Amino acid sequence: MNLSRRSLMAAATVSFGGALGALFSGAAPAPAAARGYGPLVADPAGLLDLPAGFGYRVLSRAGDPLRSGEGTVPANCDGMAAFAAGDGRVRLVRNHENRTTAALRVPLVDGLTYDPYALGGCTLLELAPDGRVLSERVALAGTAVNCAGGRTPWNTWLSCEETEDRAGTSGYGRDHGYVFEVDPTDPRRSGAVPLTAMGRFAHEAVAVDPYLGVVYETEDAFVEPFGLFYRFLPARPLGGPGSLRAGGALEAMRVPGLPNLAVVDRPGAEFPVEWVPVPDPSASGTPIRLQDFGPGGITHAQKLEGCYWGGTGVHFVSSYSRTREGSPAEHHGQVWFYDPLRARLRLDVVFGPATDIQLPGDSPDNICLAPDGGLMVCEDGGGAQYVFGVTPGGEVYPLARNAQDIGRPGAPEWGEFAGVTFSPDARTMYVNAYAPGTTFAVTGPWH
Repeated sequence: MNLSRRSLMAAATVSFGGALGALFSGAAPAPAAARGYGPLVADPAGLLDLPAGFGYRVLSRAGDPLRSGEGTVPANCDGMAAFAAGDGRVRLVRNHENRTTAALRVPLVDGLTYDPYALGGCTLLELAPDGRVLSERVALAGTAVNCAGGRTPWNTWLSCEETEDRAGTSGYGRDHGYVFEVDPTDPRRSGAVPLTAMGRFAHEAVAVDPYLGVVYETEDAFVEPFGLFYRFLPARPLGGPGSLRAGGALEAMRVPGLPNLAVVDRPGAEFPVEWVPVPDPSASGTPIRLQDFGPGGITHAQKLEGCYWGGTGVHFVSSYSRTREGSPAEHHGQVWFYDPLRARLRLDVVFGPATDIQLPGDSPDNICLAPDGGLMVCEDGGGAQYVFGVTPGGEVYPLARNAQDIGRPGAPEWGEFAGVTFSPDARTMYVNAYAPGTTFAVTGPWH
């Protein structure tokens, strides 16, 4: 996306086309006064541009000392969730998407380390009622490329490894590509145990059905064959902390007659869904997306990323689709909704700019529900990087812009946003600037 168009979007509210009503199941349309918070104001400190009336606190920066004394704050801050800790306190669990070349690894801690040769993991911040950081420590170490994840109904965090490297590759000592559960109350209680039955693939995000306990998972594969959308049927659904270790069945989504979601470009289009057992969830010989799913095949999509439960179903993001990379069609981001009661899949949102110059953003990534019942979207594209809000009525507005220039002289560059989430009282938005790794707490006159 070109910078001039981004500047235009920062100055005015624009709107999605398409069928958005079901994206926010049960939410009332936003009143006219709730359509955004006005234009963004340049931050004199050069960190985070916000609308007038909003402010931020820097909670943590990569390279600073961890308050626990365990080492330094790791790099590449990614997926995140906020949990109530009692007496107005909040605990933040934060992923670090460290690959093999990360300069600031997650420090190794006994009892919390899976593979000492892997550099990723999670850190845990505890905040006072007034927003001050009370503590910051390692919650999971020795994992790889911890991208996003999702919270559980029993208030733990599922951290996802976005890799499928085996032991002996990339210098790793153990197989990777798993989901790990992190208990924000006591990380040692969860330890560093891979949930192997949930599959070994390039995980991005998960969402748990709070009624049936089914876990939905996205696979972030940007080269052919592209990723799949999965559901995991736990042997102990809604069983509480540690229950996912009991195993279960992994299935992949098949939309009959639709081998790739990228070809759908009409918001509101619906399709029946079938679920097909995964032949080998451990991918012991063949990556799951390459396995034989029978004569009906399986449905793929490029860059399946954000995933969350809202209303009566699960929403998930395809960040982009590019024909030059082998996809059958082009788009700059889709948001899909799967209704498990009807076994129907619906396209709710198509992002610009190729579809319509009035549509905002490109490459949506992490997403979460906003206080007004709408949506917050972290952008991961080219040029300036935004957090966009979408009201229940379908109005789109800029909420934040990363002002930290990490480029070279004459070639500015801004890191993506990630991990957007809200405090339990919905008064504070927490979000990460992936690079330079910075965790912000944003407060203001939320609708």
